[in-house]
Amino acid sequence: MLRGIASGTVDFALTDPPYVVRYADRAGRQVRGDASTEWIDAAFSELYRVLKENSYCVSFYGWSQAQYFLYAWRKAGFRLAGHFVWSKDYASSQRLVAYRHEQAYLLVKGSPRKPAVILPDVLAWQYSHNRLHPTQKPVSALAPLVLAFSNPGDLVLDPFCGSGSSLVAAKFLGRRYLGVEIDSEHAATAEERLRQIHE
Repeated sequence: MLRGIASGTVDFALTDPPYVVRYADRAGRQVRGDASTEWIDAAFSELYRVLKENSYCVSFYGWSQAQYFLYAWRKAGFRLAGHFVWSKDYASSQRLVAYRHEQAYLLVKGSPRKPAVILPDVLAWQYSHNRLHPTQKPVSALAPLVLAFSNPGDLVLDPFCGSGSSLVAAKFLGRRYLGVEIDSEHAATAEERLRQIHE
């Protein structure tokens, strides 16, 4: 799908790709593409291509597979410019430690202007209960990113949009949006959520 988007047409990318951890939630729901790293380099190469010069991208990632993402981002041409951590008041899972955070990198293409809103690198997280997707991100966590790194009317792209939380945040904030989702059920959920806004 990304290959069909013209180069240099996207103002900001915000995405939560599969973490490549073979994730399954308590109900057994899984995430397509979460078993292989083969797609990572090509996906971020295309994402870099479609972004305008001097623009931002924020990508969540799985900490246990960070090396694959860091390699792909740098290979594509992105420069690492910041790192966000969302602190949770609950543990997503518990093995050797209780995992109580999410994380994402701020990536840049070129030399974008300083954002109008300077966000702290540690932010609050509101539990979405994952009703619509096994790894559903809360709109409240994504909206500050859209606000800081894009402008009204800009095109926000999420090539792994899941149930559409990033697109909902973009629409609420007056941005145009484009989402890609490999799972047809989640794509339908995202479309329905967007349709219900301002109806």
